Amino acid sequence: MTAVATSRIGQWLSASLSRKLMLGLATSLTLASLCFLAVVLGFYRHRMIEERSFASSEINRLLQVGLENAMLKRDIEGLRQIVDGLGRQEKIVNVMILTPTGETRFASDPALLGKRFDLDKGELCPGCKPAGEASGAYSALLTDPIKGDFLRSISPVRNREPCLPCHGRADVNPINGILVVDYDATQVRQDISLAMLGLSSAGFVVLLAAIAGMKWVMNRSILKPLKTLTSAADDLNLNRLGRRLKPSGKDEMAHLGRAFDAMAGRIERGVQDVEERERFLQAMIDAMPDGVRVIDQNYRVVKANAAYCRQHGRALEEILRVPCYRSSHDRDEPCPPTLITCPLHEFRQGGGALTCRHRHVKSDGSELHVEVSAAPCEINMPGANAPLLVEVIRDLSKDMHLSHEQRLSEIGLLAAGVAHEIHNPLASIHLGFASINRALAEGRYESATRNVSVIYEQIERCIDITSRLLKLSASPSDMPELVALDAIVPEVVSLLSAEAELAAVTTVIDIRGNPRVIGSDSELRMMVLNLAQNAIHAMPSGGKLTICGLVDEDLVRLTFDDTGVGIADADLARIFDPFWSRRGDGVRGTGLGLPICREIIKRMNGTITVTSSVGRGTRFVVTMPSADAEATRS
Repeated sequence: MTAVATSRIGQWLSASLSRKLMLGLATSLTLASLCFLAVVLGFYRHRMIEERSFASSEINRLLQVGLENAMLKRDIEGLRQIVDGLGRQEKIVNVMILTPTGETRFASDPALLGKRFDLDKGELCPGCKPAGEASGAYSALLTDPIKGDFLRSISPVRNREPCLPCHGRADVNPINGILVVDYDATQVRQDISLAMLGLSSAGFVVLLAAIAGMKWVMNRSILKPLKTLTSAADDLNLNRLGRRLKPSGKDEMAHLGRAFDAMAGRIERGVQDVEERERFLQAMIDAMPDGVRVIDQNYRVVKANAAYCRQHGRALEEILRVPCYRSSHDRDEPCPPTLITCPLHEFRQGGGALTCRHRHVKSDGSELHVEVSAAPCEINMPGANAPLLVEVIRDLSKDMHLSHEQRLSEIGLLAAGVAHEIHNPLASIHLGFASINRALAEGRYESATRNVSVIYEQIERCIDITSRLLKLSASPSDMPELVALDAIVPEVVSLLSAEAELAAVTTVIDIRGNPRVIGSDSELRMMVLNLAQNAIHAMPSGGKLTICGLVDEDLVRLTFDDTGVGIADADLARIFDPFWSRRGDGVRGTGLGLPICREIIKRMNGTITVTSSVGRGTRFVVTMPSADAEATRS
C-alpha cells in the first residue's frame, strides 16, 4: 500500500467517529475471536488426538496379546504373517516390531526391515521418551513426506515370567520388544480442518452479528445523539443561538444534552447582554459631537463613533481593525514621533493625558485640522490589547468658518481705531453747534449757516466710517457679487489708521488697473483686514506696510509687504494651522486670522503664498481669478 493510499485511508477514518469506532470494534472483536479460535482449535486438536490415541492403544493391546502368544510359541512365521496382515488393514499405514535396542525385526513394509531407530534420540517418536523409560503405551501425530499424516502408536512388550528363559531376568531386560503401529491420520486432519472451518464460520457470523448489534447500539445511544450535539454546536459557532436539544432519558448522553442546552442558554443571554452593552456604548459615543476613537497597543482602531466617520469621510468598516495612522494620516506605517505628537507613543513613554493638534487627511485627500485630546483607559475589549487609548478629536475647521459672530469679534478689535476716527468729526460737530448757538444769540445768521455746512460735512464723514464698518461686519451673501479691490482696500485700511499711527506704521496703497473679482464683499474686506492687521502687529517698533494690487492677464494679484520682524523658516509651515499664533508684538493672538484668509481665498479658487526673511519683513501674495477675464470668457 502506497503512502498516498495510507494517507487517504487515514483521512477517511479521521473524518468520522463512527468509522473509527467501527474499525476499533471490528479489530478488537476479530483479534479476540482469533485468539479464542486458536485456543479452542488447539484444545480440540489435543482432545481428538487423545481420543484417537486411546483407540489405537486399545487396538494395540489386542494386537499385543496375539503377538505375545506367537512369540511364546516361537512362531516366527506366524508373527510375520500377523504383521503383514495388519499392515494391509484399512486405516493402518505400517506395523513394526522392534528389538529393545531399536532394530526392526518385523515390518509390514519390507523396506523397513533391519532399520535401526536411535531410541535415545527420539527417532522412533520425535519428542517422546525412550522406550526403556516409558511406563506404558503412548502415541503421537507425525507427518511424513510420503505417508503424509499418521498417528504412531507405540506399545512396549514387557518381559514376563514365561519369557525369562529366552530374554533373561526382567530387572535386567524389562522389555522384550516394541510394537509400533502407524494409523492413517488424514481423517484427523480433515476433522480438524472441518472443525476449524466450522468454528471460523460460526465465529465470523457471531462477529458480524456482534458488530452489527454494537453499531446499532452505538448509533442509537452514542453516535446519533453526538451528531445532533455536533450540529447544535455548529449552530452555536455560527451565532445561531436559539437551537436547543431537549433530550429525553437519563443516560450520560441525555445528561450531556441537558448540560449543552443550559450552556447554550447562558451563552445566548451573555451574547445578548454584550450586544446590548455594545449598542449602548456605540449610541453613547455616536451622540458625542466630536470624533471619538479607541486604539489598542498595536495601533488598531477597535472603536469609533459616527462623528469620526463624518470628519474623515470614511465608512466605519474602513476604520475598525485598521491601524489608526491609516485612517487619520493616510500612512502605511506609524507616524514618526519626532515630527508628529503621537499620543500612543507618549503614553508608552510614561505620559498621561495630553492634548495636541494634528493635520489629518480625509478620504478625498483634503486636510483636516483637528485638536486631539487623548487619555489611557484600562478597559479590556475582545480582540484588543489593554490598556487602550481613547482619543477625542475636535474638528478645528468648524472654528475657521467665517461666521457673523467671528466677524463681529474681529471688528471689536477695531473699536479703538474707529472711536478715534469718529471722535474728531463728533468734536467738530460739537464745536459747530456751540458756534451756531452763539451766532443765533447774537443775530449773526450768516455765520450760523456756515457752521451748519461744517457740521453736515463731519456728519457725512461719520456716516462713511460707520458704513465701512457695517460692510465689514455684514453676513456673506449667498450670491457672488462684483467686488472692486481698488475701492475696498483703502476703506478697510482706513479703519486701521489709528492702530497704524499708534504703532508708528506708515501705510502705502498702490492699486492699479481696476482689479475686480467675483466673491463676497464682506469676506474680501475681512481678508484685507486680517492681512493688514497682521502686518501692523509684525512691526512693533514701527515700519512700512505696502499694499499693491494689479491685473496680470486673467488673474488679480494683491500683495502685502511689511518691514517687520519676519517669520522663521521652521514656523512658515505652520502659520496657516488653526490656533497657532506667533505675533511679532508678543501678544497672544487667536490663531484664526490666516486660516480664515486661506479659507476665503480657497472658496474663490485663489491662492495665498508667503515669503519672509527674519529681521527684514514678510510678503503675502494673494492671487484670484479676474472678474473681467471671467466675463470675457463667458
